[in-house]
Amino acid sequence: MVDMNPTVLVVEDDEAIAAMLRYNLKAEGFTVEHTDDGEESLQMVKENTPDIILLDWMLPSISGIEVCRRLRQSEKTRNIPIIMVTARGEEADKLLGLDYGADDYITKPFSPAELIARMRAVLRRIRPAFSQESLKFASVIMDLSTHKVTRQEKEVAMGPTEFKLLRHFMENPKRVFSREQLLDSIWGNDIYVELRTVDVHIRRLRKALEVEPNLPDLIRTVRSAGYALEEPES
Repeated sequence: MVDMNPTVLVVEDDEAIAAMLRYNLKAEGFTVEHTDDGEESLQMVKENTPDIILLDWMLPSISGIEVCRRLRQSEKTRNIPIIMVTARGEEADKLLGLDYGADDYITKPFSPAELIARMRAVLRRIRPAFSQESLKFASVIMDLSTHKVTRQEKEVAMGPTEFKLLRHFMENPKRVFSREQLLDSIWGNDIYVELRTVDVHIRRLRKALEVEPNLPDLIRTVRSAGYALEEPES
């Protein structure tokens, strides 16, 4: 089982294959989004960035190879892991897919177990946090198996939403996230939550992390941009 519930976007227009992928991926702990349309996949990635994409080559509207090319052109999406899943098994096709930016290439028919193993390998290579049982930043340690957080070796008491926020920050240290991005990542884009709710939970997280007086605030407010996990300059 994967231990961090990464989100995978399946872009596949064969419903039988899509259903098989949804079933097997969910059984292995992935959060699964699906579309059968290349153009729609680009919009979905824009609205809620997945951790990895399974991308069919032959799609309605625009091809999977064009989707891959466009994702690699954008600064926001160029680092998303992409595995091409296609019936095109010629070496020239595989090379073209890799040249366009795919991280791996698997041909149909394929074993779900092999595909999931390749996904894990790509995730471990690109996002090492997915293979870890704990996350560390400064003096903060997050144990992902027990859901316990310590700072300066003292246990930090926090609610589930603050835990999710901190985990998101610790997986992406020093990266600035807007309130909208945090809403999508923590609450999901299917639930309406006001932007100021993010500020409320950020305040709670800051308070929780203050296990001793005068400890530096690790959550930096970036004016007109959002929040980031950073160690203050001494």
